[in-house]
Amino acid sequence: MLTHPNFDPVAVSLGPISIHWYGLMYLLAFASAWFLASRRAGFDYTPINRKQIDDLIFYGALGVVLGGRFGYVFFYNFDKFLDNPLWLLKVWEGGMSFHGGFLGVMVAMIIYARRLNLQPGQMLDFVVPIVPLGLGFGRIGNFIGQELWGRQADPELVPWAMIFPADPSGLARHPSQLYQAGLEGLLLFLIVYGFSRRSRPVWSVSGVFMVAYGCFRFIVEFFRQPDGHIGFDAFGWLTRGQLLSLPMIVAGILLIVYAYRHASAPPAPKSTAVTKTKRSKKNKRKK
Repeated sequence: MLTHPNFDPVAVSLGPISIHWYGLMYLLAFASAWFLASRRAGFDYTPINRKQIDDLIFYGALGVVLGGRFGYVFFYNFDKFLDNPLWLLKVWEGGMSFHGGFLGVMVAMIIYARRLNLQPGQMLDFVVPIVPLGLGFGRIGNFIGQELWGRQADPELVPWAMIFPADPSGLARHPSQLYQAGLEGLLLFLIVYGFSRRSRPVWSVSGVFMVAYGCFRFIVEFFRQPDGHIGFDAFGWLTRGQLLSLPMIVAGILLIVYAYRHASAPPAPKSTAVTKTKRSKKNKRKK
């Protein structure tokens, strides 16, 4: 059995300025998104160039923050919103939802795609592979901040079961935040980013992301403690996170089927595009 390190919530203090761990994780999330987007942009088969990355990240950040907040309020605390609608604006009190953030990013990317005269599917397929690492950083922030911890675990069966000092019950629990960081962060990144480098039709990458994330989230919810004010939504085991993930899985499957039956022809993979570029340069030199 392990004990949570009980990190100081403040990561860095510079005089009167204090940077909290959770804010630092958000910074790392956006930095990783910018880095990956910059690496992916500028090829013949990508919809945007490197000069458009800063605007892309700006639109994405707005989608994450606004969508995440709206999702948290309407998906998890709608009764509180009805009692006090202005609570929606109290972002400093915390509260973000992935499913809301995902919808927010989708809307933001569709708006940005229209601004660039691109198909929404082109933009979303470019964006979703850069998302998972940011999710992973966010879950690490949850772990450091001792929030969204897991269900009770038997230390004899789960040697890595952990006691969180902030947990008044003092129970040994699954470190579900780390499970999510590994599944929704690293593994999801490897799957989606690897798939995006293959020849595939428009919308298929977005569909793979939705199915994979929905499945991982559905699984890990069995180890995560349900929200105290919600509990289980149905059958004595279905959580709100699982309930929100089910339509995401179904929509992802339908999107993949649509992509391979009706979407436009797959773009050239990276290796092919690079080879063609090199060949064209050689031909120009010979001429």
